[in-house]
Amino acid sequence: MKNYKLKIGALLSSAVMMVAVSCSDDFLEVPATGQLAEAQLTTLAGLEASLIAVYSQVNGRANRLASPSNWVWGSIRGGEANKGTDPGDFSTINPIQRFEVNAASGDVGAKWNGAYEGIARANNVLRLMLNKADDVTDADATSITAQARFLRGHYYFQLKRDYGDTPYVDETVDYGSGLEEVSNNQDLYPFIEADLKFAADNLPATQSQVGRVNSWAAKAMLAKVYLYQKKFSEAKTLFDDIIANGVTSNGLKYGLVEYYDDMFRGANDNHQESVWAYQAAANTGSVNNANPEFDLNFPYNGGPGGCCGFFQPSFSFVNAFRTDANGLPYIDGSYNDAGKAVKSDMGIQSDAAFTPDAGNLDPRLDHSVGRRGIPYLDWQDHPGAAWIRNQPNGGPYAPKKYVYQVAEIGSYQDGSSWTPGYTGINFMIIRFADVLLMAAEAEIEVGSMEKAREYVNMVRTRAQNSRLLREDGTPAANYNVGLYTAAWTDQATARRAVRLERMLELGQEGHRFYDLVRWDTVQEELDKYLAYDGSILVAALGGAKFTPKHKFVPIPQDQIDLVGSDILIQNDGF
Repeated sequence: MKNYKLKIGALLSSAVMMVAVSCSDDFLEVPATGQLAEAQLTTLAGLEASLIAVYSQVNGRANRLASPSNWVWGSIRGGEANKGTDPGDFSTINPIQRFEVNAASGDVGAKWNGAYEGIARANNVLRLMLNKADDVTDADATSITAQARFLRGHYYFQLKRDYGDTPYVDETVDYGSGLEEVSNNQDLYPFIEADLKFAADNLPATQSQVGRVNSWAAKAMLAKVYLYQKKFSEAKTLFDDIIANGVTSNGLKYGLVEYYDDMFRGANDNHQESVWAYQAAANTGSVNNANPEFDLNFPYNGGPGGCCGFFQPSFSFVNAFRTDANGLPYIDGSYNDAGKAVKSDMGIQSDAAFTPDAGNLDPRLDHSVGRRGIPYLDWQDHPGAAWIRNQPNGGPYAPKKYVYQVAEIGSYQDGSSWTPGYTGINFMIIRFADVLLMAAEAEIEVGSMEKAREYVNMVRTRAQNSRLLREDGTPAANYNVGLYTAAWTDQATARRAVRLERMLELGQEGHRFYDLVRWDTVQEELDKYLAYDGSILVAALGGAKFTPKHKFVPIPQDQIDLVGSDILIQNDGF
């Protein structure tokens, strides 16, 4: 009897539960904790917060290879730097620097994922704007829209340079409404231009918050996009206006910072040379607000950061700073030749004697590269091998730009994470020297070579004033920088001068590979780099070859698998 009662009770309980469920499942509809309703997001405060989320994605948000610093995609692929460190550390970069990456390689999707996250956030802002609340004025709507469209244009430009054409998705397309059917069979440039033109036409010249993009930055980005398409006349028109009239978001007339190294100090952030920078901050409670993608790129085993020896400047890059008796660089590319190559401490231990190179050098070398016997910011003289993790794999040099000083510890440096190598130093995506040198290119192509020489000499004059000094006031090396005094009459020679100047001035800032591709000199230049550096760093670069298919990164295979190869078309050769 007891067992019978138990069985009946169980059946009755089950029946009650079944009836309850069959009557209604409303109890399952529980709002997500912390979820915001659209009505909240379409207010002015909601739209501004959503826009800040678009800005915050610019630095990659802890995805080191999604940042516009492009230290791997632009500088390592461009031959300015080697991966460095040890071959087994972050080994997915190895095939990238050797041009052996394939569609299934571990990090081919890093920039893709980071950029499309930014695009999704921008599209969300523009979608919310369609139902803006009553407290959003027309002026507010225009400003927010223009900023979101600038940022979307930026993200698509990042994708265009690395992957070629990728699916164009705007605010009218979303999950379940055709997103999965968008192919990559359209040229992205018209869409990028449209976003940047809208931004240039609708943003103010100055902003109440310096981190917000202004009309001049939009014009500079648009001019750069024109340059990549060889629309030289259109680019020149914009560059003329920017150089003559442009100001930063905080109202400073565009100009060159007096001393080269001052650009990379946190206390000088948002200076007159900063056309557009992502804003970095230290000690905020999250290192993602700092420079999160540079945490590996410090000297190894001492000095700032203490880890991890990545992003070591290449021999070819260092040699390019050699100057002749007139202080001019070797624009014929002969700087790797015997007798011109810069003396290094490769293979020499720190406790063995070494005397640094005594020949003529451009001082920007020692503001860009840490080399033995030369002051490394305010830390000490670089000790050589003691700060290098694996010389045979990466060489004897250390990166120097965007590295914090001793004097910046605790203010523009964040020690709250696993490494003290997070900084509050802004990264400049476009700076005024970049604008001057892009303008010089445009001038050469439209036939105004003397104007191009003027712009290049402006940049070189600043280099003359930027000698690295020791504590006793003497130059750290034999610096000799001259100006181009003879008229430029030959277009090919002028091109070579400007192109080398871009590497000397903007080296290790993520531009080089993209420059080589758009100039169609990538095969020639990388052949020289791989032959020279590969003969020294045999383990890392020996036998590596660049082939034309590697002008672009392959479309990530996992993305193709999601929608099918008939929708997402793989780049040629992959």
